[in-house]
Amino acid sequence: MDNSEIIKFLTSKTTNAGFVDKLKIKYRPIICPFNDLIDFAKDKKSVFDIGCGSGQFCALIAKYTEVEKIMGIEINERLVNNANEVNEEFRSNKSIKFEVFDGKVIPDEIKDYDLVYMIDVFHHIPPTQQLAFMQQLQQKMKPGATLIFKDIDGGSPLVVCNKMHDMVFAGEIGKEISFTKAKEMLSTAGFKITNSFKKTVFVYAHYFVICEKQ
Repeated sequence: MDNSEIIKFLTSKTTNAGFVDKLKIKYRPIICPFNDLIDFAKDKKSVFDIGCGSGQFCALIAKYTEVEKIMGIEINERLVNNANEVNEEFRSNKSIKFEVFDGKVIPDEIKDYDLVYMIDVFHHIPPTQQLAFMQQLQQKMKPGATLIFKDIDGGSPLVVCNKMHDMVFAGEIGKEISFTKAKEMLSTAGFKITNSFKKTVFVYAHYFVICEKQ
């Protein structure tokens, strides 16, 4: 599907979320390449989303793929409540679950999922904890599972645009790393990288690293 269809679906959502959360739910696809991310789930049966926010990406997975089981984790209880509301329509034919977590300990349930997404979450993890978090993730994923790691390229001059974005919408300055460093870190954590690429959308420099847990 094209991005306009994704935006049309999300803008049709009626929720009790606050004003800023509603903006993120409805319009994030304008700056984040959700259509590319959805493609990775086309042949999967289960998806785990780390840092799921208000659950809009999980709703897209539920609507546009044959994935049967979806779980999202998020550090903010308000966002988890949003995610449950945004995904309510899919509960009749999908297994959908959202949980609050502490941002440090990944639930052991992740071992039950074939595909793991980590979308624009890594740069919110303190630099001293980044490698340890990814090592824990690698250890807890099941063998053969795939990780889709998407973040903002700290090596691009456009990273300043994302820093301004995060200051306005998240109240913090992100700790983005470069595309090259991300691949090095994932390899050090024990992942096998199978593909990687960059994609710029407006003033946001995204990169994708696709990994396998061996």
